[in-house]
Amino acid sequence: MADVPFADLVRVFGRIGLLSFGGPAAQIALMHRELVDERDWLSERQFLSALSFCMLLPGPEAMQLATYAGWKLRGVPGGVIAGALFVLPGALLIAVLALAYGAVGARPATEALLLGVKATVIVIVIEALVRVSKKALTSRDSYGIAASAFVAIFAFSAPFPLIIAAAGMWGFVRAQAVDTAPQPVAPPRPTPALTLAIWAALWLAPLPLLWLAGQTLLFDLALFFGKLAVVTFGGAYAVLAYMAQEVVQVRGWLDATQMVDALGLAETTPGPLILVTQFVGMLTGFEKGGVGLALAAGVVTLWMTFVPCFLWIFAGAPHVDALLARPRLNAALQAITAAVVGVILNLSLWFAMHVLFAQVGTVSMGPVTIPMPDPSSLDVRAAVLVGLAGILMGILHRGVVATLAISAVCGAVMSWF
Repeated sequence: MADVPFADLVRVFGRIGLLSFGGPAAQIALMHRELVDERDWLSERQFLSALSFCMLLPGPEAMQLATYAGWKLRGVPGGVIAGALFVLPGALLIAVLALAYGAVGARPATEALLLGVKATVIVIVIEALVRVSKKALTSRDSYGIAASAFVAIFAFSAPFPLIIAAAGMWGFVRAQAVDTAPQPVAPPRPTPALTLAIWAALWLAPLPLLWLAGQTLLFDLALFFGKLAVVTFGGAYAVLAYMAQEVVQVRGWLDATQMVDALGLAETTPGPLILVTQFVGMLTGFEKGGVGLALAAGVVTLWMTFVPCFLWIFAGAPHVDALLARPRLNAALQAITAAVVGVILNLSLWFAMHVLFAQVGTVSMGPVTIPMPDPSSLDVRAAVLVGLAGILMGILHRGVVATLAISAVCGAVMSWF
């Protein structure tokens, strides 16, 4: 491990945490510039191997990459510092936004600003879909997996974990029929079992404590987001697809408009996009019990979402080379990534329908029930703003923050007329 002073580690990862706008791609590029190009703390090969490993894990790959880099530089303490500093600036800002939204979210002026944000979110998710598709859909088999995943979740409301499990099993079986010989690698130096046991205990500690305290809502939030941390492979947008399905359609904690607003506001903050889970938890708590419950729900959600990321990294980081050398595992995860394309496509349609149309119902076609918007409820302002965001990001190549700001202002101006 490199002999990097802790003070330098805090300074550099604090800077990364404050400047990490623009989603996972921009955050990974920022870390590459800071850690590889400017400081030579990691080699190009180390950085790319770490990135490949983090993309195999459930949860936010950019935060996990920061944690891995800190671990590589200064062991477990370095990983904790790097991961925490990557998350904390955005978490503090999300807390302010969630409380403000809970207080004024329904006012006309706020809704006018948020309309531009929602329109931009549609373009952001579509761009994410295109990026993931280019990497994941490289064969006829991968296209079939993506299409099957889309139909399963869109038409049959299949649970996200079931889709991921089925895709992974399919990839594993296909690889077993072709090639199963792993490449030789150097033996790893595993993290001590006591360290892993401590992190596992820390992650799960809120569950018995909240249950014994009779905090039903906080226990439900902790259990749900703990499960989310385990099953959501494929990056932030896959997490959002599963969370939107559960939070809106299954549990009824938020409505579709609030879910879209949550994603839009999370896009305006630094740090991992998965901080939208904190917003969802806080807004749920705010509506059930005011500011105090909202703050408690935010802490619980952050804990259950991000503490397992440290566990995954500290458990798996010593085994990176061995994991990446296993063809069956790689094939299973490639299949999962292909399935995530179908899931993100469903998310894109879900957001678009609920932003562009005031009324979204369902249509039954035999055993299949699919969501269908009412064409007469089209919001022309939203359609114009989506077009504007598409031009700004797709043609003029403006950044996410600038596009969000411009679209929000235009939404407010349009509402005055």
